[in-house]
Amino acid sequence: MPVPGPGYSITVRVEAPASSTAAGDLTTAVGRVGGVLTAFDVVESHPDSIVVDISANALSENHAQDITQTLDSMPGVRVRKVSDRTFLIHLGGKIEVSPKVALRNRDDLSRAYTPGVARVCQAIAANPEDARRLTIKRNTVAVLTDGSAVLGLGNIGPAAALPVMEGKAALFKKFADVDAWPVCLDTQDTEEIIMIAKALAPVYAGINLEDIAAPRCFEIEKRLREQLDIPVFHDDQHGTAIVVVAALRNALRVVGKNIEDCKIVVSGVGAAGSAIIRLLLRKGPGDIVAADIDGIVHSARGNLDDNLTWIAEHTNKEQQAGTLHEALVGADVFIGVSAPNLFGAEQVETMKSDAVVFALANPDPEIDPLEAGKHAAVVATGRSDFPNQINNVLAFPGVFRGLLDAQAHHIDDSMLLAAADAIADVVDNGKLNASYIVPSVFDSAVAPAVADAVKKAAKAAKQ
Repeated sequence: MPVPGPGYSITVRVEAPASSTAAGDLTTAVGRVGGVLTAFDVVESHPDSIVVDISANALSENHAQDITQTLDSMPGVRVRKVSDRTFLIHLGGKIEVSPKVALRNRDDLSRAYTPGVARVCQAIAANPEDARRLTIKRNTVAVLTDGSAVLGLGNIGPAAALPVMEGKAALFKKFADVDAWPVCLDTQDTEEIIMIAKALAPVYAGINLEDIAAPRCFEIEKRLREQLDIPVFHDDQHGTAIVVVAALRNALRVVGKNIEDCKIVVSGVGAAGSAIIRLLLRKGPGDIVAADIDGIVHSARGNLDDNLTWIAEHTNKEQQAGTLHEALVGADVFIGVSAPNLFGAEQVETMKSDAVVFALANPDPEIDPLEAGKHAAVVATGRSDFPNQINNVLAFPGVFRGLLDAQAHHIDDSMLLAAADAIADVVDNGKLNASYIVPSVFDSAVAPAVADAVKKAAKAAKQ
């Protein structure tokens, strides 16, 4: 199922004999070991040799080494250098701070800094709300993590989490012109994280919690929302939930079903799964049945933490017990945010006709999308190499743009649902089909539509 992608892209500089077949021999060698050629550039030419840069996508680091070794073993060919293109774009980091005002002379300096800046400080001291008008606070978000649940890598710590937080900040700027900054904390103590976030809050107009492990993430978000006067948004929970709800609305349009009539099975009840369930319940589904590593969640199962207890009380109307496979029987929708390779086409066949399957575990989903497609009418994944990618980038830039524009002090489900509807509405009837239920992350209409919807919902909540 996996195909070579840009995450493992390399550029190999090779010296080869000058001949009419050199280019063809080199590109054929790359293809023979499964590499996907993306560029072939001649950088030097001599009477008896050429030097070329060969760029190719690979499946893994080991596969990239296989491509390199294959080229180096060709007669007369010498590999001079290998560059990992992913590491190259991270050299020195991916974001920077740039001044928005000119500092050309003494007068500029006197206004931007001392002595003129003292007047602005005094104004804010007299009226703290002016910080939103007179400082970066009005457009700045903290991307805050403790590095305890980074991507699919697990608890790798704050320093190793920094590249992800930088990337998040870059996406904020690219898609919604929000100035975001990584805040990677060298603690995984709930109380310390809450204390530090509260102490940092004066700088920011919002906090985006990122890659914090469950169940601590629930407590951290809940208490920060209670104690701060700025929106706190855990993207792994609510960003995912927003896009799933948007995608499901359109998927059900494709198959002609109403959510009120649907049995929805959710695999995985950590941060993302729990948030999806809570937001879907606002849509009035026929029923939701949740499952985790221990099987279907129900009130009599025992050994339930607070989160699972809440889920057991609000889902599974018939208190069904058993395995995920048993839960799938007669289900209309499957939503997976759990683990790879949990079931196959034979289990999808037990679902109702025109089933919807969202297999979102990354990089390997709960079921091979090609297998799911044998019986499901609509299939979505978290991957970029299949149709219908469920990607948080569709949500969080526009959500925060709307919150900042509304000068919101909190965030609630009405704003999340407004964002979901806005994403779904970008895919109008002229575009909607089984392979296109959510817009591309590069669709320029998405972030403004989400921002406008969230802004309106936030202003309505103030009234």
